[in-house]
Amino acid sequence: MITWRGVLRRFLADPVAIGAGVVLLALVLMAALAPLIAPQNPYDLMQLNIMDSEMPPSWRPGGDDRFLLGTDAQGRGVLSTIMYGTGISLVIGIGAVTVSAVLGITLGLLAGYKGGWIDSFLMRLADIQMSLSTLMIAIIALALFQAAFDANIYAEYAIFMLILIIGIAEWPKFARTVRSSVLGEKGKEYVDAARVIGLPARKVMWGHILPNALTPVLVISTIQVAEAIMTEAALSFLGLGMPTDKPSLGSLIRSGFEFVFSGSTWITFYPALVLIALILALNLLGDWMRDVLNPKLRRGED
Repeated sequence: MITWRGVLRRFLADPVAIGAGVVLLALVLMAALAPLIAPQNPYDLMQLNIMDSEMPPSWRPGGDDRFLLGTDAQGRGVLSTIMYGTGISLVIGIGAVTVSAVLGITLGLLAGYKGGWIDSFLMRLADIQMSLSTLMIAIIALALFQAAFDANIYAEYAIFMLILIIGIAEWPKFARTVRSSVLGEKGKEYVDAARVIGLPARKVMWGHILPNALTPVLVISTIQVAEAIMTEAALSFLGLGMPTDKPSLGSLIRSGFEFVFSGSTWITFYPALVLIALILALNLLGDWMRDVLNPKLRRGED
């Protein structure tokens, strides 16, 4: 049986998991406290000066102590934009996974418990959606949205649209995982007992089966947050994600890419470094959770 004390003990015994957890915690705190600790608010035009544009990091010739990691083409401090941009990337990643989880858990639970034509229909629908890449679906949807509305409206609703589109595109992964767990649980004695005492199907599914089928969902949720952040970064790099005045890590990389060959590599390099660290930390924690929560692997170690 999995206990929180046992999970904590295994976490503290794994240096890779500790390192990934420390990196993730540092990035989350940096993003959450950005309005308090960032040297500059990149959204406040009164704090920006175009004369400060493309300054190198402070330790290089021509640098300024006010901008530790240099500035971008708009005079924004790269460190400040990374702090705020990390927060936006995390919000999109967690929001998209929340949408995916709600849809996927609901449909997967329904398909696994009801079976029959409902199961067949939902799983064929999942097959069709999984045959189309998330990036392709997002590119089409966001391109249509940009064409239908002006830039101001798009900038206002960009976060919401990215969360919604990426979340809807990823629901089959949760649905298949939950369905598989439900199929293994619904024939057990505690489910039969719940039916015998007359509980409605809704209470049996949500109150009895689902709590015992959530372990693999926790694992894939961590990895899916990383995938959602990567998808948003790719879309922003293509010009279909966050606008430049509300930078995510992806849009920061894109905004500095055109200056790479002119020597202003710091505009792209440092946001890319933070993005890599964030994705790597999430994936390593996801792998660790999979190993810890997988009963077959635990029995093999015992």
